[in-house]
Amino acid sequence: MNKSNARSSLSQVLTSLGPRFLPFADAASEDLPLSRLLRLSLFQVSVGMAMVMLVGTLNRVMIVELKVPATLVSFMVALPLLIAPLRALIGFRSDNHRSQLGWRRVPYIWMGSLLQFGGFSIMPFALLVLSGAGQASQAPAWVGMLGASVAFVLVGLGMHTVQTAGLALATDLAPPESQPKVVGLMYVMQLVGMIGSALMLGHLLREYSPGQLIRVVQAVAVMTLVLNVIALWKQEARSRLRKPGTPIEHSFAQAWQLFCQGPHTVRRLLAVGLGTMAFTMEDVLLEPFGGEILHMSVSSTTLLTANLAFGGLMGFAWASRVLSRGADAYRMASWGAWVGIPAFVAVLASAPLASPLLFAAGIFLIGLGGGLFAHGTLTSSMQLAPPEQVGLAMGAWGAVQATAAGVGMACGGLLRDGIALVSSSVMGYSAVYLIEIVLLGLTLWAISPLLRPLATAPPPSA
Repeated sequence: MNKSNARSSLSQVLTSLGPRFLPFADAASEDLPLSRLLRLSLFQVSVGMAMVMLVGTLNRVMIVELKVPATLVSFMVALPLLIAPLRALIGFRSDNHRSQLGWRRVPYIWMGSLLQFGGFSIMPFALLVLSGAGQASQAPAWVGMLGASVAFVLVGLGMHTVQTAGLALATDLAPPESQPKVVGLMYVMQLVGMIGSALMLGHLLREYSPGQLIRVVQAVAVMTLVLNVIALWKQEARSRLRKPGTPIEHSFAQAWQLFCQGPHTVRRLLAVGLGTMAFTMEDVLLEPFGGEILHMSVSSTTLLTANLAFGGLMGFAWASRVLSRGADAYRMASWGAWVGIPAFVAVLASAPLASPLLFAAGIFLIGLGGGLFAHGTLTSSMQLAPPEQVGLAMGAWGAVQATAAGVGMACGGLLRDGIALVSSSVMGYSAVYLIEIVLLGLTLWAISPLLRPLATAPPPSA
């Protein structure tokens, strides 16, 4: 009897420790247990893996090993951004999908998974033809360029489709009080997927060969399909109301017009765009800044990415905990912008002070502020979306966020290079960081009318 009581007490202690020390453990509910929620979040792992492949691993392999011109590589990597504005349409279609099976989100996650699988399957062969290596040199150059372009577009379209429909499905399944923690869990899993796949792919491609490239990329294709099938298995309930022939209440144009008539919709999307651009213009500049200006070693600058990711994880964890207690999501986003301002000031000051420590602290704060801002804006989109427009709301947020991030990174690189040509490298980097501070100020201006009065907001203390 004593042993039984001891086991029961130990079980209760372990159960109580979960929500306390794992920030997203209490995102689960009776209808959405943690095991099911973690399984659903695997689609974010596949998205993170695809992002690392497109922006990191293949970017480096094409330029260094395959000797593809950097301009052409930049064009290829930017192609998926052209798909980002379609996320609103993808979300709308998943809201109103009609099929004999009675699903609306699952077909889009499955279709996106197949697009990712197809793109990754043909990508290594297209890249080898594009590089003209070995026997591939006999093929016309346009064949490789066309094949690589199609592969990148397929992966980008699949990635955006999976993420839009997957986040909409998570919103459908989660009760309103759990949505902030569900958002946090989804994006933490994306970061986990990015970090884990970066380490794995870096290890597998240490000794490069065309055959190894084919094996690795096609293994990613298979893993994408496996992860997404596991993620969507028995997640969405079927409904007789979604049979073919059931009339759709609004067309996309009508639904978009109705969506834009919501309270401050345009201003909300403007705030998302400005804030996202402010936090991403420096993405491709932080490591070069550390190496060129502060003379940090390669290993030291590599750790900066982990520092940025750790800050983002802390931001998501804190935001999830506070928002689940009823805090204002837009106030959380504004806190992220306020954290970003001293973060960029610290990065700016690190150059004249020659302080890598101050630079690292600024990068951590950039990650923290970016996590708070992204969590706050996405949670507000989930909370304000009517049940029949969840996919459209998720798609609109994703379209603005992805497009602003891509434009921000491109503008950051162009501004740095352009100003460095007429002045100095330090001035090039500094100009980008100053513009980001200005953008954060504009973000705070855009958010200010959206804030809920403090008198009506529950205290965010733990």
